[in-house]
Amino acid sequence: MGEDWIAECRRLERGHRFDPLGRQAWQTYADPAPPPLSLDEVREAEAQLGITFPDEYRDHLLRAGAGGRINRLRRGEQGWGWACDRDTNYDLLAEPFPHPDAYAAYEEELDEREPPREDAAAWEAWDAEYGVLQERKTAGVVFLQEGGCGFSTLLVVTGPHRGEMWFDGRATCDRILPLQLHGRPVGFAEWIAHGANLVPW
Repeated sequence: MGEDWIAECRRLERGHRFDPLGRQAWQTYADPAPPPLSLDEVREAEAQLGITFPDEYRDHLLRAGAGGRINRLRRGEQGWGWACDRDTNYDLLAEPFPHPDAYAAYEEELDEREPPREDAAAWEAWDAEYGVLQERKTAGVVFLQEGGCGFSTLLVVTGPHRGEMWFDGRATCDRILPLQLHGRPVGFAEWIAHGANLVPW
């Protein structure tokens, strides 16, 4: 018997947490940056989220603050999370971020076997399988900054690319790409310093 893709898709959808008290991204730009977190707060957040923050981001939290022009790490009613962030999947946060090459062939095969919409049950199962793939593309990342029009900047927190900044361009090019400076991937500190000059292609 095959995978119950509909059940799995619904399970993964529950991994999203949205802070209803968080401001919209454009409003946070006008706010002063929150104060730095204490070491105890950072350790508490890491323990609750099941990850260890990359060094540059951890240093930012301890020295510069937990927000500013990026989604603010804060403790809310549901525990630690990023305000104004509807996209990070907390149930997948500790899983390794998959390089796009890892699922390219599977996605192509999935596209080729899309059933006709007239077969409602088969199409619903296929659509759920596609939804699971889309969720798992951003396992192990935090959506740090929403760029409008469906674009986001991602910080990889688990796996071989941990510490790198990536760009979610699926809204137009259907790809997730590493942000680069002089042709090489960049980390959080370089992104903060050179954000406007970084390109994903």
